Amino acid sequence: MQKITIHGKQKLSGTITISGAKNSAVALIPAAVLCDEKTTIFNVPNISDTNALIEILTFLGAKVNFENEKMVIDSSNIENKEIPEEISNKLRASYYFMAALLGKYKKVEMHFPGGCSIGARPIDQTLKAFKILGAKIVEEKDKYTITADELIGGNVYLDMPSVGATINTILAATKAKGTTVIENAAKEPEVVNVAIFLNNMGAKITGAGTSEIRITGVNKLHSCIHEVIPDRIEAGTYMIAGALLGDKLKIENVIPEHVEALTLKLKDIGVNIEEGTDYFIISRPDKFKVVNIKTLGYPGFATDLQQPITTLLTQCEGVSNIEETIYENRFQNVAYLNKMGADISVYKDIATIKGPTKLHGCEVAATDLRAGACLVLAGLIADGTTTITNVEHLLRGYEKIIQKLTNVGAKIELN
Repeated sequence: MQKITIHGKQKLSGTITISGAKNSAVALIPAAVLCDEKTTIFNVPNISDTNALIEILTFLGAKVNFENEKMVIDSSNIENKEIPEEISNKLRASYYFMAALLGKYKKVEMHFPGGCSIGARPIDQTLKAFKILGAKIVEEKDKYTITADELIGGNVYLDMPSVGATINTILAATKAKGTTVIENAAKEPEVVNVAIFLNNMGAKITGAGTSEIRITGVNKLHSCIHEVIPDRIEAGTYMIAGALLGDKLKIENVIPEHVEALTLKLKDIGVNIEEGTDYFIISRPDKFKVVNIKTLGYPGFATDLQQPITTLLTQCEGVSNIEETIYENRFQNVAYLNKMGADISVYKDIATIKGPTKLHGCEVAATDLRAGACLVLAGLIADGTTTITNVEHLLRGYEKIIQKLTNVGAKIELN
């Protein structure tokens, strides 16, 4: 089992280049199944989630070439067969294959998806959408068999603006007959990126990025070239690192609009930020002011940045509060921060952080992807040496994190 060792208190300066968005790439790759020819996707991050999706594609019979962040997928000879549980449970995003295969073949068999244990994360909204489009669902334990004589467009109202359910509905509806309307759709940039990809193949999707998306079904999708957007969560994580230890740390290949909610909070805290068209230059201030944060769907404060910013709030002078509205089990990082010297209490969906507190290096565990990022940030500012175990979670979502941090002055290594 791998672990990360960090020797803290090192200033960070230089440049970090942001990779392609994990949460976009993991939807784009299954979406390529809908194409009847080859697709080429650039800026694909080389992370373990990407490799797990390639494993599924290869199992289905697709031809995949992935090198230098360029992925070519030929799905013209895919065989629609049951995706084994040992593959599907490697990541949450495996359920995008559920929608893509249903949309293309009108039948899919696979098991409940895996991923981080940050809450219930049900797929009921996705299944509801499939039923509205005409699918029949048989569930046996954790296996789903979903079939349809044909998929016919309908009106899908999501009980909450779920990114996964929104993308799954788009994928299933792209080749359905007639028009599908998704109301209360997720507005995240990753949804827009997927819609553009499908439109480049010949799909007819409008409204992506708003609360109402309209999909008019087509019979065929042709080859196209597409690019993954920059990862706003990776960017936000390194922006927080810059706030904690930055000496003119440059974060480049960023779409500033995508991290605006974080940028505003960092400025409220007192962080020195210079913003360019596709970059930020960030330096640590003399002191940090307290703020309160509430996670919301885009364009609100991202739940995926809630855990990383908690490390920063331990250094603020006074009492800060974080309200988590998306996932009920997203405070698993708190116990480890407290072990390092933080003063954080959790009641229901609110974490109260008293600061500033000195953090001290010790052994901690990454319980999930963003908790791992939180603990890396904590290790960077802690006295002494921090050892993080269960780092497989972290490596699922941050491409070359050791190399990127080492290049700007961090003393961090993967053992």
